[in-house]
Amino acid sequence: MSDPTISTIHHVTLNVQDLERSEQWYSQVLNFSRLAAYDTPAFKRVILRHPSGIVLGLNKHDDPEADAPFNERRAGLDHLAFQVGERVQLEAWVTRFEEHGVTHSEIKPGAIPGSFLVAFRDPDEIQLELFVPARPIS
Repeated sequence: MSDPTISTIHHVTLNVQDLERSEQWYSQVLNFSRLAAYDTPAFKRVILRHPSGIVLGLNKHDDPEADAPFNERRAGLDHLAFQVGERVQLEAWVTRFEEHGVTHSEIKPGAIPGSFLVAFRDPDEIQLELFVPARPIS
């Protein structure tokens, strides 16, 4: 019997404090659009999809803990990085962020030599990145 495999990440779900505000931000800034939404007794969820095919869930839990601010230093999510193809695309994103008033880092080298990134935060201060991977050396 062969080892089980994983083919890709299907979706990521983030907990947010204001579902409408976050949906609007991810739609306007990052170009996601609503795929579905539903409520349960414990949370409300909006599922968004990006033209690239990335699926992102946004949750608003009905629990006092849901109002605690994001902190990447606690166990759980540190940051979420979206890949872009070329460094020049990072420059276009920086322009878009400035048009939408999104605070961001400069374009800087990533930890892997030859990679680049721009870091920014969503309305809940969840750290996000746009990341250009290093090109293989031929």
